[in-house]
Amino acid sequence: MIRGKIATMLCGQKKHVSFHTPGHKKRGADITELSYSDNLFSPHGVIRAAEEETAERLGAYRTFFLTDGSTAGVHAMLYALKARGKKRVALSPYSHPSVSGGCKLLDLECVYFPARAYDGIPRQPSREEMEEALKNADALFLTSPDYYGYFPDLAFARELTLKENKPLLIDGAHGSHLHFTDRHAGRYADMWVDGAHKSLPALTQGAAVSAKSGAWADPLGEGVRLFHTSSPSYPILASVEEAFLYPRNAAIEAEAEAFKERVGAVNNEDWTKILIRYGGNAKAVEQFLEERGVYPEFNDGNYIMFYLSPCTRGKDLKKLSRLLKGCPAPEEGSAEERVSKTVNVSGGAVGYLPPKDAVGKICAADAGIFPPSLPVVRKGETVSEEAAARLENAVHIFGLADGKIAVYTEQK
Repeated sequence: MIRGKIATMLCGQKKHVSFHTPGHKKRGADITELSYSDNLFSPHGVIRAAEEETAERLGAYRTFFLTDGSTAGVHAMLYALKARGKKRVALSPYSHPSVSGGCKLLDLECVYFPARAYDGIPRQPSREEMEEALKNADALFLTSPDYYGYFPDLAFARELTLKENKPLLIDGAHGSHLHFTDRHAGRYADMWVDGAHKSLPALTQGAAVSAKSGAWADPLGEGVRLFHTSSPSYPILASVEEAFLYPRNAAIEAEAEAFKERVGAVNNEDWTKILIRYGGNAKAVEQFLEERGVYPEFNDGNYIMFYLSPCTRGKDLKKLSRLLKGCPAPEEGSAEERVSKTVNVSGGAVGYLPPKDAVGKICAADAGIFPPSLPVVRKGETVSEEAAARLENAVHIFGLADGKIAVYTEQK
């Protein structure tokens, strides 16, 4: 393993008495801005050098390390749009909540693609949908890859935004492992975020946000300073740097693709995301696996997803394969495409009901399962029996208050 600049600095520090933060006084790797370290808020030493080398590796003009996860990077990118006079952003209704949340904070208008799902899996926008949305927007914001392992047409998106002279932003939080390939967000976007901790060996919250050119680097840097903590976590910073130094694991990539075919997984496009449709058996399968020490990434009430990385071991895939033989067979998909319809309700009274009692009513706030952090039912959409059941059975949810969903009790 190649040792990064930040880790080298930490390993070379001398034993000392701590009269500085943090309060645990244990010293070691968890230090603060000392004479030999650096300043994350305005890096000029080892952090800056590590960021510059990572930028070169990612094909960026400027890369900023993040210890607040990809969310800080998403908000910084949106701030850069605002700073450059952009007002409307074309995006998917199935984007991570940080995107719509950032638009709300910055008073940017969301121009949504149609909310299409195929057999319960959110769809990436078509070329026609990107073109239509961008007519009414100042920037295009894509997710690549998405949490279910699918990509938008990145080459077309780049061509379209260049033709329209509008910026392309990409939430690549789940695609850092692709920086070796032509599917990495940095090959196409004006600004993008890498969630290094998701698919590379970085500590949780370790991420990076990058700009392709100097024109976007300055406003992006302003955004980073506004939304990012000024207190560095050196262990996280060191792990981000070294994550992008981690070698590609072609062997586990090949094993993952073979595993997908062998166990009847969904034929998606990203080797790190093994998605198996268990439908009504999903919760029982999840419990069966956890009782035997195997924990999947998520169970969305229909699919179970197993998240891999270059650090995944072949023997762990073999164990999973053995255990899945004791589970019900994966279910066939229904090949049904569903387009979510919403109504514009404003000024109506809002109440909170258990999901099963909310069936047939209009949802007043996006509600979903976390992960994958996508809405099961959207604001303005009628709560279905299926959505209510999935929310009732989920362990981790968002958009609900004390297990109750916000619905309009009166509409204006």
